[in-house]
Amino acid sequence: MRHALSQIGGVLHRMFASKLAGMLSILVIGIALSLPAGMYVMLQNARGMVAQLSGTPQISLFLKMDASVDDVEKLRVQLAQHPSISRAEFVSRNQALQQLKESTGLSDVIGGLKQNPLPDAFIIYPKSGVAKALDELKKEFAKLPTVELAQLDSAWAYKLEALLNFGRMAVLILAGLLSVALIAITFNTIRLQILTQRDEIDVARLIGATNGFIRRPFLYFGAIQGLLGGIMAWLIITLGVMLLNWQLEELSQLYTSQFSLHQLSAGDSLTLLLFSMYLGWLGAWLSVTRHLSQIDPH
Repeated sequence: MRHALSQIGGVLHRMFASKLAGMLSILVIGIALSLPAGMYVMLQNARGMVAQLSGTPQISLFLKMDASVDDVEKLRVQLAQHPSISRAEFVSRNQALQQLKESTGLSDVIGGLKQNPLPDAFIIYPKSGVAKALDELKKEFAKLPTVELAQLDSAWAYKLEALLNFGRMAVLILAGLLSVALIAITFNTIRLQILTQRDEIDVARLIGATNGFIRRPFLYFGAIQGLLGGIMAWLIITLGVMLLNWQLEELSQLYTSQFSLHQLSAGDSLTLLLFSMYLGWLGAWLSVTRHLSQIDPH
């Protein structure tokens, strides 16, 4: 343990021997990582913001005109026990007619009707907002014997889902490309480290040092550099979200609502740091393995 800490201390000393060069390398890694991670944060916030503007998806169940009180009660119990429904609201025929009078201003015309033409209905609030799940739920309810019509406006859900899927694919492609670039950066950095320490490596081999012993400090270097780059990316994203939230205050006042971007969650933050550290380690491993094999092919 003491030897590992000593090696890590030596790695940090070499990394910041030239403070400007060390900070620039970490800044470059941080900026590169912040691009896909920042897009991911924006996608997560866009999903919640659009859902807030569009409202919760609803399925309207219009019952048959001859549905009895017992039929309504049985359906109420069935909906309350359904695992895919968060809640269900019953709207009676009389209540629906009264709402129609108030919303249209045609109380005189509606009052002249001989009978109420509106059916009893249930307004369903599903737990999932996925378009495919909403369609399947609507089809399931439409088959119920007391239901005359099940209605769902899922067009917006499909459009939102398609847009988010496009955004996710763009994030994955960008993350993949930048990951390769970061591995290349670490690869080249470790190559330079090996070249500058070539004499030390030769001496270490003469006294019996194994490849694993020689490789270890370089792997520490790559992992630490990647981790520091991940921390820099996290700081960039956090500061960026804070600045955007400051600007969003004015926009939220125009919509008389509270818009606020969420920061990276604890789990996402940990994933970012571990992934950046892994990229640094991988680039270092590839570089040191290649160059050690060139120094000693056998």
